[in-house]
Amino acid sequence: MLREILNLDSGIVMVSGGSRKIARIYLQSWVKRKGKALAEGLPFSVGGEVYVGNPFRADFPVYLIVNPLARRGVEREKLLHWLGLKREEGKLVLLYEERYVGDSIVRYRLRNYLDYLIAYRRETVGVEILNVYKLENGRVVERKTYIRHPMTSGFGSEW
Repeated sequence: MLREILNLDSGIVMVSGGSRKIARIYLQSWVKRKGKALAEGLPFSVGGEVYVGNPFRADFPVYLIVNPLARRGVEREKLLHWLGLKREEGKLVLLYEERYVGDSIVRYRLRNYLDYLIAYRRETVGVEILNVYKLENGRVVERKTYIRHPMTSGFGSEW
């Protein structure tokens, strides 16, 4: 499912949990294919033609929106309306959220606009968990979990 997201031509993807590495990989891949992108802010470095500015006033093939769940009131309604327009236009939108949002996405109206949610979480023992949700009409239709264990050499366990 991760490769499927990488090869999207249009859609809205949200990366939660502050996984800058994953968000950067997707944004760079999309910029390489589509030519340029507009970012509301850059929480990580990106290569290629990435401009920083107001995404509500410009037309680009790829967009990066930072912390969409922190918006309240009129600002949130404006974002949801804008996402609906970008979906109709066939644009790629990456929503980067610092907070972890997994199964709790069902509490937010934003779920109705998402095609995919990538929820990144690091456990206390160094294990990284990536839950990927495919959404259709605000409902989870497919879910896949990826687990990455820390690299261990096997040395040091014997005394």
